Amino acid sequence: MNGRFGLGKIALDSNYENDITCFVERLCGWQKYQDWDPTLMPDGKRLLFVSNRPYVASDGSPRKGNHLWMSILVAGGGWSEPKHLDSPVNEAGFVNYGPSISASGTICFCSRDRDGNKGMHAYLCRWTNDHYEKPQLLPLNGNEPAFDPYIAPDERYILFSSDSALYISYRAGKDWSPGEKLGPQVNEAAKTGMLWGPSIARDGKTLYYNGGTVDGIEMIPIKWK
Repeated sequence: MNGRFGLGKIALDSNYENDITCFVERLCGWQKYQDWDPTLMPDGKRLLFVSNRPYVASDGSPRKGNHLWMSILVAGGGWSEPKHLDSPVNEAGFVNYGPSISASGTICFCSRDRDGNKGMHAYLCRWTNDHYEKPQLLPLNGNEPAFDPYIAPDERYILFSSDSALYISYRAGKDWSPGEKLGPQVNEAAKTGMLWGPSIARDGKTLYYNGGTVDGIEMIPIKWK
């Protein structure tokens, strides 16, 4: 299932393997706020996205910011009211972008100037029992900025954007290996523009990304090591 957005609304297209059922679902009816960067849990039952809609902070005050929200697939194929992911995922005064979510519910995203870390960096946040743990800073490319971290469904690797190019980092126990730049078939385009928004098809055979000199989404077959 793929997500797209336009005019601040998210639309979902569903076409599961041999299931010919296809639908387009407009997520709620908001006109005043913007929703973008949609990503689905691998089972298609949770939708994670960025929105600037207002929320109520832990002190009870109304706030607004570019934060992560989640909606759950309900009976009949509709979607629940989006829920703001409260602290420690979202924190007042900090923005979150480019989320992805694994099969176990682990979230990756990028955030700017968070927890004293200057610039844009990648973070990982694990789901434990009934809550999310404090986000963990991921130095995927040393101290260089990292954008749009895509975590694999089995959490075996993370794809991300840094230095205008696309990289991959592999899980090494509880840590992650230093990012390796993808080959020239992908990153040659980085010479003319930043590459961003990487993701992998459900069958693991195709890489999707944006940027370079091409408007829209690029896709390229994958040959894993």
